Amino acid sequence: MSESSDEAIIEKLYEYGERLNEAKDKSQNVEDYENIIKAAKSSSVKAMQLAAQLIPRFFKHFPSLSVRAVDAQLDFCEAEELGVRVQAIRGLPLFCKDTPEHLSKIVDILVQLLTAEENVERDAVNKALLSLLRQDVKASLTALFKHIETVDEQMSDDNLRERTLDFIKDKVFPLKAELLKPPEQMERHITDLIKKKLCFIYCPPVPVVSCRVYVQFDCSLLEYGSLQDVTGAEFKMFMDFLKSLTIFGDKAPQERVQELIEIIAGQADLDAQFNVSDGDHIDRLIACLFMAIPFFERGASNSRFLTYLNKHIFPVFDKAPNATNSLCGYKIVTGQPSDRLGEDFSENYKEFTERLKCVEELARATIKKLTQGMVEHNKAFAAAKSDEEKEKIKAQKQNTTTGLRTCNNILSMAQPLHAKTPSFIGDKKINLSWKEVVKSSAPSTAASTGVKRPAGAINGSSSSGAKKGRGGGNMQNQLVDRAFQGISYGGRSSRGRGRGRGFRGRGRGRGYY
Repeated sequence: MSESSDEAIIEKLYEYGERLNEAKDKSQNVEDYENIIKAAKSSSVKAMQLAAQLIPRFFKHFPSLSVRAVDAQLDFCEAEELGVRVQAIRGLPLFCKDTPEHLSKIVDILVQLLTAEENVERDAVNKALLSLLRQDVKASLTALFKHIETVDEQMSDDNLRERTLDFIKDKVFPLKAELLKPPEQMERHITDLIKKKLCFIYCPPVPVVSCRVYVQFDCSLLEYGSLQDVTGAEFKMFMDFLKSLTIFGDKAPQERVQELIEIIAGQADLDAQFNVSDGDHIDRLIACLFMAIPFFERGASNSRFLTYLNKHIFPVFDKAPNATNSLCGYKIVTGQPSDRLGEDFSENYKEFTERLKCVEELARATIKKLTQGMVEHNKAFAAAKSDEEKEKIKAQKQNTTTGLRTCNNILSMAQPLHAKTPSFIGDKKINLSWKEVVKSSAPSTAASTGVKRPAGAINGSSSSGAKKGRGGGNMQNQLVDRAFQGISYGGRSSRGRGRGRGFRGRGRGRGYY
């Protein structure tokens, strides 16, 4: 087409736009709007850019032409010229400004455009999505999260899913204070969306040495299922975000904290039958246990995890005592070839005992901190004037008591592991941390008065034996920091196979109009 013809088309488009601007009843200018739509077939770059501005601007006045208008805009989004695509993307949010019924479909289109290769194009998509989120955060989030669910393998698009997760992580989560309003309602909505997406089965294919006392665990070693389930890093990302929400903050009621535990427990797949040869399940269980520890410390019940351990895992230790040589460096002779007594596992024993000492040191330091905290709680309770304040402090005291019992159980369980030929879990010194201790004739008042006593006395047991041969009791060294402060759940992704646009039933099989 000649330059003069291009100029004529552009001139006509300006004329149509001016008449529509000036018209009081724009719906009467159907022919002008139709002519603007026809510009999608033009070969003039400037004409297409102008039409991409005008179509969304007057969209609400011509509902009977909505299908043709959106199709024309999508043609612009797929144009060869970058400038036309960017202009068309910028106009997409305008389709929803006065016609919110189109919002979820436009979000769906924009999400698929996240796979664009040009940075300026992706930047336009990000801004358009954020514009829609600010228009209607609830509907936009619902439409956005649809793109991170598991789909049929033949119709999956790893690159699209990864870009969607990146957008949620980099653009949505940092703006939670702005977007999630009112907080109570919208934080609950996004929590429900996340919980719905975290119901996948976690199947890490990478084997990790397990069944030792692990103080550190790296979820970067883990991946989830064979389709598009969440990876270890993605699960941590979502859990970190949930923990940052007000409804799960430090002042959250007990049932909210327990809700997070239930999410992790679901991810641990505690309903599955334990199979000692299933290393993937064991690795998943270990990862989820460490992720749950901070919530146990806030008083959430760990009964589901402990029930699973008691029912499925601890009995296995009694059935395979000879495995302790290769795993922990202990030499327990059963007379079976699996004893592997001719091999040197001294490094395993050194590593195991080092980790064990770290656990014990941290447990003792935590007992000291919790004991002092109990003193403060008692002072605050005595000074409290309202029943509401007293109930809050009582809950804090109960959490502290649970923490003390847990730490004492750790020391009690660790004590027999210092012997050359240890006895394993299952003696009467262990009292479940969430259960009240059965009191004898003279109940102790130390927990209620804040008076310090030996750590083992919290559960009627003693951890003094764990200190034998230790060369000191309360040494705070770098091992403790290394053991518990560096826990990481970072992840990796191997996604990103190709790009695809697919607006009209292509790609992920989604149709729009």
